Amino acid sequence: MIRSDWAQREERSNLKLLRAMTWVSLNLGRRLSRVLLVPITAYFLAFSPDVCRASRAYLARVLGRPARWRDVWRHVWTFASTVHDRIYLLNGRFDLFDLRLHDQTLVGAAHAEGRGAFLMGAHLGSFEVCRTIGRSRPSLRVAITMYEENARHINAILATVNPAAKQDVIPLGQIDSMLKVRAYLDTGSMIGMLADRTLLRDGGDAVQSFDFLGAPAAFPLGPLRMAAMLRRPVIFMTGLYRGGNRYDIHFEMLADFTNTPRGAREAEVQAALARYVALIERYCREAPYNWFNFFDFWQTGAQRRRDTPCARGPLAHHPDLGNSMRDS
Repeated sequence: MIRSDWAQREERSNLKLLRAMTWVSLNLGRRLSRVLLVPITAYFLAFSPDVCRASRAYLARVLGRPARWRDVWRHVWTFASTVHDRIYLLNGRFDLFDLRLHDQTLVGAAHAEGRGAFLMGAHLGSFEVCRTIGRSRPSLRVAITMYEENARHINAILATVNPAAKQDVIPLGQIDSMLKVRAYLDTGSMIGMLADRTLLRDGGDAVQSFDFLGAPAAFPLGPLRMAAMLRRPVIFMTGLYRGGNRYDIHFEMLADFTNTPRGAREAEVQAALARYVALIERYCREAPYNWFNFFDFWQTGAQRRRDTPCARGPLAHHPDLGNSMRDS
């Protein structure tokens, strides 16, 4: 069983550094502490050829032209900005942001029915900013599903950034994972998940290939099959960073499996996955620097080559130090 490239990479997050970053951010404020994003972005452009290679490959597809180093800088800067903002969001500082919600009534309607629903996103924009929906609905509870390794990482981050922050996490890949998901849904809770990555690259994941930004890419069927088996609606969501302190948070109905007959379930899952991929592509084109899958998403199989750092100029003299980052 071979894990996907993104799942094999060693997490670079250093909790001591994160603790220091949190202290600086909360004590100096968002505007001053954002100065730190410059060296952070420069570091990854200088020392992470895998990140740069993946960024260039994606940006060339979404922009329709070869990506320049300024494009890659903006791409990594956008990612660093959303990670930095996570510190404030996890500490409830929603007042620092201009948060614009679109079609949030979909979540309200699903919550009112009391049967729960799936909130399905992607590594596109900020998942954390979507927590803002709970501000106007104190009774709304959202549990996040993720693989156990990432769950441990998230718990460590929460303990570092805000020990008082509570987030329900359901580890996937366990015998009772679906039972836990059902239990949360039965209380009227929402189940949040990022459904654009496959865990395995040896056929262990059930995937479907779709044309995505001009080339085939594999997307997992498991999340939507789970929603279909549990007969729940699925709402697509994404929180796009627009620069400054602005985020646009979009919700769109993806599928409603409440009354789907068993015999029609697989066809409906396939149709829903096609809509999911189309929505991701649409929002990638609308906000191209918000895509945070820094690996060979299309699995082109291109051989690794000796790379210079992606920043041409002064940063190009730094050596390649190896592993690239990933967003958990």
